[in-house]
Amino acid sequence: MTNSLLQIKIKERLNKLASLDYDNIECWQVSEAFNKAQLEWVRRQVHGANQFKEGDESSKMNIDDIQLLLTDTLTSPVVLTQRDAYYETGSLPPDYLYFKRFAVNSTSDCCIEPRRMTVYLAQVADIDNLLVDNFKQPSAKWGETFCTLSSNILKVYTNNEFELASPVLYYYRKPREVQFVNCINPSTGNTIITDVACEFKDDIAEMLVDEAAAILAGDIESIMQYQRNKQNSTTNT
Repeated sequence: MTNSLLQIKIKERLNKLASLDYDNIECWQVSEAFNKAQLEWVRRQVHGANQFKEGDESSKMNIDDIQLLLTDTLTSPVVLTQRDAYYETGSLPPDYLYFKRFAVNSTSDCCIEPRRMTVYLAQVADIDNLLVDNFKQPSAKWGETFCTLSSNILKVYTNNEFELASPVLYYYRKPREVQFVNCINPSTGNTIITDVACEFKDDIAEMLVDEAAAILAGDIESIMQYQRNKQNSTTNT
């Protein structure tokens, strides 16, 4: 969906195509509402807070809808730093949104070749219990360990029994922000010189248009437009 069509659709939903009153919608308001709608929609799809209660990759439709945002660090390798009983990464990528999985190899005396580990995401509160549990503690022999997330850093535990190599983080990135050419960027105050279009396919873009229109309708206290657009975006999510 082009940016010009996106703006026309949102203004049409708000009955503002030919409006010259004081409630006329500025282009920066449209982009702000649409970008907010994108983030909220992605969170609902990953968390399962939608009409069908389908979360992260729980159905073929859900997989297809958000696969665009699923990425990895193969092009910018993760650097691991060894600590006592665990390895830690640097800060998460700037476009990081949600964790998916962490792939890594282990090297130890028990295994001649590096072994691919199965890494589970665990709670920080369970670290001490997991390290002493014979069935859940890190093990190169069984190819299993756990990791935790805190302070934007990923920690992978080894119990000082093996080393880690070839790490790859898989995660959901932030959706690309929509920007309109010749519009003022409210965060910088500069004029935008390049269009940045919505990267989602058209059926998702249509839902995001309804969501953005509902946000704008709430901002200008237009109850009828808010209710209609909110219902449309919720029904089709």
